[in-house]
Amino acid sequence: MTSPASSLPPLTIAVVEDEAVARKQIGRILARRNFQVTLYEDPIQALRGLQAAPAQIVLSDIRMPHMDGLTLLQRIKAAAPTTEVVLFTGYAAIDDAVQAIKHGAFDYIEKPLTPEKIMAVLQRAADKLALLAENKQLREELLKKDNTREILGISPHIRELIKVINKVARIDCNVLIHGESGTGKELVARAIHNGSLRKHKPFVGFNCGGFAEELIANELFGHEKGAFTGADSVKQGLFEAAAGGTVFLDEIGEMALPTQVKLLRVLQERQVLRVGGNKSIPLDIRLISATNKDLEHEVQAGRFREDLFFRLKVVVIRTPPLRDRPEDIPLLADHFLRAYNRLYNKAFEGFTRKAADLLLRYPFPGNVRELEHMVCSAVALGEDKWVDAADLPEDLNLLEVDTVTTDPLSTLAEQEKAHIIRALEATNYNKVRTAKILGIPRTSLWRKMKKYGVDELRPNGL
Repeated sequence: MTSPASSLPPLTIAVVEDEAVARKQIGRILARRNFQVTLYEDPIQALRGLQAAPAQIVLSDIRMPHMDGLTLLQRIKAAAPTTEVVLFTGYAAIDDAVQAIKHGAFDYIEKPLTPEKIMAVLQRAADKLALLAENKQLREELLKKDNTREILGISPHIRELIKVINKVARIDCNVLIHGESGTGKELVARAIHNGSLRKHKPFVGFNCGGFAEELIANELFGHEKGAFTGADSVKQGLFEAAAGGTVFLDEIGEMALPTQVKLLRVLQERQVLRVGGNKSIPLDIRLISATNKDLEHEVQAGRFREDLFFRLKVVVIRTPPLRDRPEDIPLLADHFLRAYNRLYNKAFEGFTRKAADLLLRYPFPGNVRELEHMVCSAVALGEDKWVDAADLPEDLNLLEVDTVTTDPLSTLAEQEKAHIIRALEATNYNKVRTAKILGIPRTSLWRKMKKYGVDELRPNGL
């Protein structure tokens, strides 16, 4: 008889469970089926481990000391959105299940965890991962035919952006993409790569804000065997992995000054030196970087090197925020609706007039990414044939911009600060919900609050 796991591909799985007996039992069930399994006894340890060695699927208890499973779920999804998280508990509650699904859990199962329960949920998670991988491959094949195919819109802003992309793609120079979070900076970078002569070589992306400083050099430049404790073999860095292709450095403004020095040397000498190595390796890459920060201001403040800034900004491309192109909202919403219909096997036909009007009036501080999250949630949880206003986040009505009272002469920074404060007040200063509403990671919200001194307005805030 065929084993339940025989149809499953090799998977990397992390288990987070504070009870030693349960943790070992789950580990044995998975190890017998030849999965690559890592066991963690607490969420803090798991977050550190997953940062160094990501897993495709995380199985986690909900009730744990130091950090509950729902918080762990949100932290994992913020750092690695494609990781599927399955939560389990011995204290089943409907509210927990609803919150788990709302925050992006793949599934929620009750203890005791039998092999049959575990393998059933892993089979479905593996099917989803395979579907996402297939979709990604299809998108990449389509992009080879039309490098701007994924940049959707009919607005003048988007038409101009596509013109610039097609022009810059043919010029093998460094590009700096500037835009707010969620405006599609990586899509622009991929479009440039897929329209260039390097399109048949790798495109390697790296988020400079997603790693601790000491790990960035190791990821970008690689290391030699014995370079440090635990370096048991040679590791090729991302610059080497992208040979002949394109390296995309997202959130370049978050890069620490010591790493900026090393990056500048790579760009000047077109060579990379692995950590612990003494032999330089020639590089043939194109560098595209992106930021939502004002790098000129960062240079003046001493947080970003001026010489590196000028190396990066040979060509500057600005991605427009969604509030500046509202005519694109219906097209994007329909695109996401069809995509999540396929993913979740739903049959939504469209948006009601009330829902469409609400989307058009909303300023989308989280831009296209926030719109996608809204549609994803509506499709996942909805049961009707049409997405109605009730299927959209309840905060939409609370956070509409008051065009009468908003000062038209205020700066973008002042408007951003005011919007963050409105979002915090609407959620009673719940930072997890606020970050979700704004469509940004919680770490980005924390940095913006520090930047604008918002914490000082509510010293006892959560």
